[in-house]
Amino acid sequence: MFLVGLSGGIASGKSAVVAVLRELGCAVIDADVLARQVVQPHSKAHQQILQHFGTEILLESGEINREALGSIIFSQPEKRRLLNSITHPEILKEMLKQILKYFVLGYRYVILDIPLLFETRGLTRLMKYTVLVYCDPPTQLARLMKRSGLGVAEAEARISSQLPLEEKRRWATHVIDNSGDWESTRRQVLQLHSRLEDSLDFLWARLAVGTAVAGLGGLVFLLIRHFIS
Repeated sequence: MFLVGLSGGIASGKSAVVAVLRELGCAVIDADVLARQVVQPHSKAHQQILQHFGTEILLESGEINREALGSIIFSQPEKRRLLNSITHPEILKEMLKQILKYFVLGYRYVILDIPLLFETRGLTRLMKYTVLVYCDPPTQLARLMKRSGLGVAEAEARISSQLPLEEKRRWATHVIDNSGDWESTRRQVLQLHSRLEDSLDFLWARLAVGTAVAGLGGLVFLLIRHFIS
């Protein structure tokens, strides 16, 4: 099994690309979903967040108000780093559990959907391939304004709070350009899927595991014969 890291930027169209990959039967682990799971009430991360950010960020249900917390860390980088130090280890634990599950199920590769993949340089070293869902800056700005109802200044501020897509593009091994029409994007996703399916990367590891399992099975068979004979 090998790992494929996938990321994008705000309003770049990453969610639509992930939806196609899921339709094609790919194993996809969504870091955003895990991030919501690890901060559920009574969890370790939930308790630590309350200690540092106070109960003002809670909803009536006891869950964390993501918008309230987001407004705090958006304007205070030190608070963002603190939150990341609390949640990232827990997210990584859950991610490793799911990777193991897909390995046991026999998947050849797993796609990790990680919004901050390229900002967290340590993670990219674990990936055989890294995929960026890209769109040009004017398209990104227009899509964000239309989707969120933001003005130009606020939309630009949201975009500038992230690592620029042009910089991420330099780090990616594969780029899906979502600047144009959807059919063009879908064709690129299908091409990527075909390359991943045809990849022989880590074939030696799969063969080694298969040989080891076969050898272990043979040893067990010989031991059984020895004890019953």
